[in-house]
Amino acid sequence: MNDRDRILALDRAHVWRPFTSLERHATGDDLVITGAEGAFVIDADGRRYFDATGAWWCQVLGYAHPRLVAALRAQAEVLPHVALAAATHAPAAELAAKLVEVAPKGDRRLSRVFYSDDGSTAVEVALKIAYQHAQQNAPSKGGAKRQRFLAFPGAYHGDTVGAMSVGAVDDFTSVFRPLLFRDRVRGADGTAPRTEAEWETLCARLEAHLATEGDTVCALVVEPLVQGANGMRFFGAALLRRLRDACDRAGVLLIADEVFTGFGRTGTMWACERAGVVPDLLCTAKGLSGGLLPFAATLATDAVYEGFRGGMGRAFLHGHTFTGNPLGCAVALEVLRIFEEERVLEGVARRAEVLRAGFERLSRHAGVSNARGLGMVAAIDLGRGSYLEDDRGWKVHEAAKARGVLLRPLGDVIYAVPPLNVDEGELAWFLDALDASIADVS
Repeated sequence: MNDRDRILALDRAHVWRPFTSLERHATGDDLVITGAEGAFVIDADGRRYFDATGAWWCQVLGYAHPRLVAALRAQAEVLPHVALAAATHAPAAELAAKLVEVAPKGDRRLSRVFYSDDGSTAVEVALKIAYQHAQQNAPSKGGAKRQRFLAFPGAYHGDTVGAMSVGAVDDFTSVFRPLLFRDRVRGADGTAPRTEAEWETLCARLEAHLATEGDTVCALVVEPLVQGANGMRFFGAALLRRLRDACDRAGVLLIADEVFTGFGRTGTMWACERAGVVPDLLCTAKGLSGGLLPFAATLATDAVYEGFRGGMGRAFLHGHTFTGNPLGCAVALEVLRIFEEERVLEGVARRAEVLRAGFERLSRHAGVSNARGLGMVAAIDLGRGSYLEDDRGWKVHEAAKARGVLLRPLGDVIYAVPPLNVDEGELAWFLDALDASIADVS
């Protein structure tokens, strides 16, 4: 047995893979990855694959950026970990200051940073902060508490119980519905918007709810401009501005889940910036550590932070073992230095146009519709199939894999989220390979 087969046998005997049926695990997905660089992963046979998923959307600078690897190594040699509750360290303090510096700017200021482990926990932190802040500071009329959240249908905020509660109940989460606090969530049920008119209807409905029942709501949580797992569905910046204004009128906090959209993915550092909006709480992960480590943060305004003043009885009693881990902080600091020194955002517009045009070109194939792009996100629809079905999306996935491209569709949605600094020649090669793969299936 060669080493590839040995590793695959151990995997199939002992690993429980995410988002994978047991049958598929036993017979398919036989890639054994041994290395990665830039936009490519490398398998045990030495074959290179362009990873269009960016390792689930986190490779904003590509795999194994040498500066990130060096930062991780240097920090590991000095201080790999220490508990943050009763002490601090330079990477945590310096990163917090830098995140505040690059946070969206406007009529309020995100000035405090709470660290956690991944996107789901960043959202959990925001939900708990918003809820506790409301209980301590914002009783509604008649003395009742603000104990509800508003959310979008089709939303995805993570896989922990709180994050699932404010997301869509769908193929992923329906079995867990009895565990969720859906009785405290409004707006998340129903059909997810797809057209501009449907987005307008949703926005008007949320505005009306905030106008009439806003005093029962502690926060509105939103994926700004792009619903990721719902099939890369975009909505306009004007709608986000309207919801910011409606929250302000109702005294409701706005939570921006920028786990996917942050760190340049939509062309600006934060998607909220495209709308000229500053949320009260901002969640970030994925690109925050350049895809090198699990690491996350939730940013809050001073107004939110001050709502926890008054002793331990009002403190935010929440934390994780690796909250503010020095390794993650050091790598995230280096990510921000790379963005600044290598002028990463300045190159996004040019690459984004190549990506958008490449996906627009796919519209000539039979059955392909709704080509769309925003920054370094592009997608097309091949139908309206479910994520659970073995439909055209997975057939395109297999055809692309044979050409050296990894896709992993969202049902019948084919998407790409390459690194922001991807080599333009490699980007063009990927788009040609995707075109040929769709032609095979069409």
